[in-house]
Amino acid sequence: QVQLVESGGGLVQAGGSLRLSCGASGRTFSTYYMGWFRQAPGKEREFVAAITWSGPITYYADSVKGRFTISRDFAKNTVYLQMNSLKPEDTAVYYCAAKRRPGSYDYPGDYDYWGQGTQVTVSS
Repeated sequence: QVQLVESGGGLVQAGGSLRLSCGASGRTFSTYYMGWFRQAPGKEREFVAAITWSGPITYYADSVKGRFTISRDFAKNTVYLQMNSLKPEDTAVYYCAAKRRPGSYDYPGDYDYWGQGTQVTVSS
């Protein structure tokens, strides 16, 4: 089992920045990908970014490429999502997730563990 706890959400004006954190505990050595997803009201959960746990290979959705950066800190068992140049359409609940096996990294149904989510609201 892997337990995930997100933090860092909040209210920010358009053009601003936020950094989300995801603390992982438990059997983190079994993790292949760590991912960030988001879900806006009335919409499906969508992929934002992912990183391989063992090596810093990163993946991004086209909508956030160049604005968001995913990173991980081995010593702290933490994954971060630095979000810059935020837009109102980035408003959503953001979830951290862990996937045990290689392969696809952007399909929510393939992830094994999820955090509780943190709200990000971007005002115009």
